[in-house]
Amino acid sequence: MEDAVAVVTGAARGVGRGIALVLGEAGATVYVTDREARGHRHSGLPGTVEDTAEQLTARGGRGVPVRVDHTDDRAVEALFARVREEHGGGLDLLVANAFDGNALPFGGAPFWELPLGHWRNMMDAGVRSHLVAAWYAAPLLIERRGLAVLTGYVDPDAEVIAGHAFYDLAMTSVSRLARTLAHDLRPHGATALALSPGFTRTEAIVAAVGDAGLPDADSVEFPGRAVRALFEDPRVARHAGRTLPVADVAAEYGLTDVR
Repeated sequence: MEDAVAVVTGAARGVGRGIALVLGEAGATVYVTDREARGHRHSGLPGTVEDTAEQLTARGGRGVPVRVDHTDDRAVEALFARVREEHGGGLDLLVANAFDGNALPFGGAPFWELPLGHWRNMMDAGVRSHLVAAWYAAPLLIERRGLAVLTGYVDPDAEVIAGHAFYDLAMTSVSRLARTLAHDLRPHGATALALSPGFTRTEAIVAAVGDAGLPDADSVEFPGRAVRALFEDPRVARHAGRTLPVADVAAEYGLTDVR
């Protein structure tokens, strides 16, 4: 991936950070975006765009930190204008991962008992952010016949994912959005799909339950290994429009997690 250019949104911590690190390890240039930056903190959890960019650069890639609030369309437009200017109009990989679902206390309940503020956290700062990133990235992806990966979660055994109406709606919407993007990009040689991580040892989950309570949780880099495998697969278009659990991708490509 030494010549690859990628954008990973929501990459100051969590799954986005893990994906960015793996791409950096493969030698990619990665634009790391998030609203969490040094001097502009919104959470007490560790992680900034600068931290992730420096870590992936140390692994052999080139990290470019960009502070972006993905609910701000102009900021997103400026991000992709910068990528276009600095890389001749092309983008090889978009990982749309920004999501603010933990901004309010998260727990299942009947829909009428859930704060309506979850709509903004999960739909505006999640699903819509995925769409807006893809909207601005599409011409650049088409230029290089690139790949768009949208992160979300699926649970085929749950009637309502996590017992939370807003979360269920957001995650179902991500899957449908990936299918729509794939349909529209396919005639132009670009591909889109959704990726569903399993239970992952993110900073937020560790803070909530403690690291000792997560013996079987995936590392944040496991989804990154899945993204890299999909990106490097010349036949990735066969997965266009699908929502792929990380565990299924790992089984198909023979991936293992880091422990």
